[in-house]
Amino acid sequence: MTDLKHKINSGVQECHILVLGAQVLLGFHYRAVFEKGFEKLPSFSQYLLVGSLVMMLLAVGLLIGIVAYHQMADAGEDTEHLHQIITRLIGLALLPFAAAIGISLYIAAESVIGFQAAAIFGSVALATALFFWYGLEAVCCMNRMNAFVGDEPGKEEPSGDSPHSDRRQKISTVLEEIRVILPGAQALMGFQLASMLVEGFEKLPLSSRYVHLGSLSLMAVAIILLMTPASFHRLVDRGEHTEGFHRFAGRMLLAGMVPLALGLCGDLYIVTYKVTGSFAVALGLSLMMLAFFYGLWFGYTFYRRHMATTDRKNALSMTGQPHESG
Repeated sequence: MTDLKHKINSGVQECHILVLGAQVLLGFHYRAVFEKGFEKLPSFSQYLLVGSLVMMLLAVGLLIGIVAYHQMADAGEDTEHLHQIITRLIGLALLPFAAAIGISLYIAAESVIGFQAAAIFGSVALATALFFWYGLEAVCCMNRMNAFVGDEPGKEEPSGDSPHSDRRQKISTVLEEIRVILPGAQALMGFQLASMLVEGFEKLPLSSRYVHLGSLSLMAVAIILLMTPASFHRLVDRGEHTEGFHRFAGRMLLAGMVPLALGLCGDLYIVTYKVTGSFAVALGLSLMMLAFFYGLWFGYTFYRRHMATTDRKNALSMTGQPHESG
């Protein structure tokens, strides 16, 4: 089993991932009330923004509470109870976080698509966050419990062998890679939310406002996917460093990069169109940038993986050794 020190270290890394997103959205909420567009919002939406702000403060308070507990209650020592506190507080913090995302997207969308459509829009965002942060984990937990029927759970290889050491390093690396991408995505989402309340936004063509709303939706999906590994590791694996979690985190990381590129290029279209006034130039530049992102992130890397696999197979064939498929 994974030793306590590495469990807690991973928990702190995951807490860091979540706090980054919470702080960006918290900044949007504090800034939004000073934008001219805020005064034009219905009273209901203004009160909702205050409710969303409270939700974000609850999430931030729960996550930062982990640090306070570690330093005061445990005097900086790594204890099993601290590991349990990390798991519980992360699990609790995700709920107000999901509520704040749904409310924020509703407020941002209301001026573009109206009350009813915005309510559906925000509800879908909330449901998506709840599914990836709680529902998916609940399904995996149920499947795992069924797999353990008749078996003795908890039997694993000794923690001192090299495969476990390599796995710990791989998991630490994938969490670091998420932290490379997530801050930029969250900062852009905060900008996208705030820009819908500035005076110049309502002067954009309706088509550009729809594109911006679509980009905001894609950025929200990217952030939800990138934050999912932290929830999965806490709620399903209880901080254990498993090969299954490493694969899952890697897939969520790559999945999050798909809507991230679309969201970036959607807002590039808006900026280019506003500057040039040309639909063709704006669309062409956006598609070129999208091709660059997908070509570099997925095309070239897939090609390199394919070539490496082919080289290994050829090397094994020359030595007469059997090779593994895939």
